[in-house]
Amino acid sequence: MKIDPRRRDSRDLRAGFTLVELLVVIAIVGLLVALLLPAVQSARESSRRTSCVNNLRQIALATQNYVASQGVFPPGSVAQEYPDSASTPWTFFRWSALAHLLPYLDNGPAYQALDLSQPLYLANFELSPDNIEPVSVAINEFLCPSDLGRPVSERFGPTNYAVCTGSGLGAPIEGSPPLEGSPLVTDGLFHVNSRVRPGQVVDGLSKTVLASESLLGQPTRGQEAASHDARYEYKFISQAPLSDSACAASNSWNLEDPRGFSWANGEYRAALYNHHATPNSAEHDCIGVILGADLDALFTPFGWRAARSLHPGGVNTAMADGAVRFTPDAVEPSVWTEMATRTSQGY
Repeated sequence: MKIDPRRRDSRDLRAGFTLVELLVVIAIVGLLVALLLPAVQSARESSRRTSCVNNLRQIALATQNYVASQGVFPPGSVAQEYPDSASTPWTFFRWSALAHLLPYLDNGPAYQALDLSQPLYLANFELSPDNIEPVSVAINEFLCPSDLGRPVSERFGPTNYAVCTGSGLGAPIEGSPPLEGSPLVTDGLFHVNSRVRPGQVVDGLSKTVLASESLLGQPTRGQEAASHDARYEYKFISQAPLSDSACAASNSWNLEDPRGFSWANGEYRAALYNHHATPNSAEHDCIGVILGADLDALFTPFGWRAARSLHPGGVNTAMADGAVRFTPDAVEPSVWTEMATRTSQGY
């Protein structure tokens, strides 16, 4: 029997998509991806933020153990005479609070590798030979997983965390006006050669900030490659103390040592910060330095450095009692200032 090719049995029909059906499926898949991707990203950021909180909690607990052992909070930085070289500026010691906390972070080997009897820097800001390798180590507890997570300097291991020096107003010395941006005498828990006792924290440990986080700088090869993004770069003035007018007028940028370049370095570019500006401020941070002074003050780094993070809406903040809180960017400036000081009355 001859079959008419124009006739088709339903069993011979093959399933398939029309173009319209295909476009509808693609649209549905695209919509699902658009809905799910933010949720996935949010879940990932939530996990990263939790890890960041844990890092700050470890730093806070290490500080509590340091205080229990020594009776005081660790120094924010170190400045002292170097007997082996009388011409070395005292501030070249620079050892940070984070460096002093290493034994209490279960990181004894890293601490033992450091020689804190030597300055961090020698002449021309060269590293002391015995400390070249130890200070280059990247320590996981000092890195927020929401940020770069890698060194931003060839010589140093980086830090996303910094201890708080206070309001950024400095402190009056012998009746003189406050030295704004000073690391020398401050109204917070930490300053150069600080030895603050818990009993001196009049506002209470639960109301006083110990440390917070800040973003790592973005290494750049020159001024022409810089973005001058306030999150990653800071202005530089060749004077101290600081002033709002001098910082605002400056067109100089310190790009050689990016923000947070060294956990070992107790200065405002690295392991110190203050509450001159609120978290994630649009205002650029500002660094200054004492020049033309005696060796005990020469190259003292002044600074206004804000807490900054990539967490949506604010920063993680460790308190002096060991608690860790999330502080929103919209925090009232006066409240943010009071959180940084040992007493609401100032000094």
